[in-house]
Amino acid sequence: MVIIPKGKPVIENLNVYYLDVKKLLEHFQGEIGSGGVYFKSPAAEGAIFFDKDELLNGFYKEKDLELSGGDAIYRLMEAGDYFNFNVDIYRISLDEVYFWASIPTAEKIYKDLSTEFTDLEGLIKKMSSEKLTGYIDVSIGNGKESGLIFIINGKIMGGSFSWGHGETSPTQKNQELLIRKTKESGGTFNVCRIPNTKIKLEKGPRESFSKPSGDTLGMLEEFLMIFEKTVKSKKKMKTDFSKLLKQKFVENAEKFSFLDPLAGEFEYTDHTISFSGHTSDQKLVNGVIDSVRELAQELGLLPSLIDHSTSWLGKYSQQLQRYGVHL
Repeated sequence: MVIIPKGKPVIENLNVYYLDVKKLLEHFQGEIGSGGVYFKSPAAEGAIFFDKDELLNGFYKEKDLELSGGDAIYRLMEAGDYFNFNVDIYRISLDEVYFWASIPTAEKIYKDLSTEFTDLEGLIKKMSSEKLTGYIDVSIGNGKESGLIFIINGKIMGGSFSWGHGETSPTQKNQELLIRKTKESGGTFNVCRIPNTKIKLEKGPRESFSKPSGDTLGMLEEFLMIFEKTVKSKKKMKTDFSKLLKQKFVENAEKFSFLDPLAGEFEYTDHTISFSGHTSDQKLVNGVIDSVRELAQELGLLPSLIDHSTSWLGKYSQQLQRYGVHL
């Protein structure tokens, strides 16, 4: 991925044929301190990022070849022997240049999130509140349109959109358009975090709870199995049970963050719960049962669920009374 923040260039449309790229970089390291050099031709493109002391990273891309690091820098320094590049030089603040130089090293922390249970606007707010440094990669509908939202320490600082030919651009209006397009046509999202030591990531303290007991997980597995059978017994209801449940967990993520599908801590698959997070037995029980009760009410299935849960309610009456929960 060759991306550079294209504001107003310091110098633009230089022809690489007449340049000594090494000396060009040395000059602008002293002249502007930190920035990026963008190389563009019909057949290939590339970028070199620098601060006043060193070349931070380089990226190069042509039809069947992608390079990064030293290989990309060497290729671009010898660019006159390969392609007739036009060259633009951009000033990038010292606070931001490490971000742009690190984009291809980003690690994917959430993969293939779907609009079926994830709202893009909510996802952006969540990543901002968690002080993400990285980007959200958005594919709209069948992939014909796309967008990238760039974030540093929770602050949105740019975007790249397919309707802008992939160039970075002011974000607000394009972000609103991106959100609207995902609502209208659906889409998938990948969230990538940049693990760069020069960019300080802020993390809040984690709740210091022990993990819920096996007995509690077993009780909730039985309850979710009863609810799943209740939903599937309604033949007119064709919606996938797993998607319905995740959608409800997303809605309740502010109250019960450990159930948020984005966090990946709670999974219910094949009548089995796996939980890797940290919370108390009571909070987990409250979160699951409250969410299921709300969903059953919305689906018009609460009376059926209560009826099907008679044995379960009797079996776990003491635990439910202790946790203060009811259907």
